[in-house]
Amino acid sequence: MTTGYSPSEMMVVAASRALSSDDVCFVGIGAPSAACNLARLTHAPGISLVYESGTIDTRPDVLPLSIGDGELCATALTTVPVAEMFQYWLQGGRITIGFLGAAQLDRFANINTTVIGSYDRPTVRLPGGGGAPEIASACQETYVIARHTPRVLVGMLDFVTSFGHGEGGDHRRRLGLTTRGPSLVVTDLCMLRPDDETKELTVVSLHEGVDPADVEEATGWPVRFAPGVERTPSPTDDELTVLRDLHRRTELAHGGPA
Repeated sequence: MTTGYSPSEMMVVAASRALSSDDVCFVGIGAPSAACNLARLTHAPGISLVYESGTIDTRPDVLPLSIGDGELCATALTTVPVAEMFQYWLQGGRITIGFLGAAQLDRFANINTTVIGSYDRPTVRLPGGGGAPEIASACQETYVIARHTPRVLVGMLDFVTSFGHGEGGDHRRRLGLTTRGPSLVVTDLCMLRPDDETKELTVVSLHEGVDPADVEEATGWPVRFAPGVERTPSPTDDELTVLRDLHRRTELAHGGPA
């Protein structure tokens, strides 16, 4: 068993394993980008990564600071106008996975990246939605990666930026959304999937060293556990080596972490 890794490394590694070489993945900046590029550099070399700025089949050597980072365009197969990226590639159903982060996440995988507190007088003004609302609606399915704390996994969002499963059940279908929506949430404690009927997030796998009580304490709602919760396999030496080298190159290129 591999030892000596951080919860953040476990989170990124677990998220990367959910991807395959057959995926066309719309990538968010930050942890989603780290997970997607780790997959590309390890078990999924054929994965096609697209970013909001219009870069297609992007193969960055370092993690981008933003969607406007020149590394994305320089390493892409091609770059298309943003309007084409959204209207043809995304809304045309050509993206299999949308990979997003979240400042707040509720039990039905709705996402807030807009404000903490009231909209008119927020405690914190966040970066906003960008393309995330469209990604959450139009990708064939969505993965979310987030740190597992009561401030992130909350009982009620301060603002709904990106629609997950709404109020649960068939809410997406009732709104005319034909895509699957959020199908996986990866945190630094566990992995969650929506219940088939209610769509409430349910713990399906605990990371090594994490107990159910740890998850309950860090979740802002009474969390549910699937029957026979699994243990997430620890990162392999190869996964950790590739991930750490990616971060090392990024820090050298940008003078600090992405």
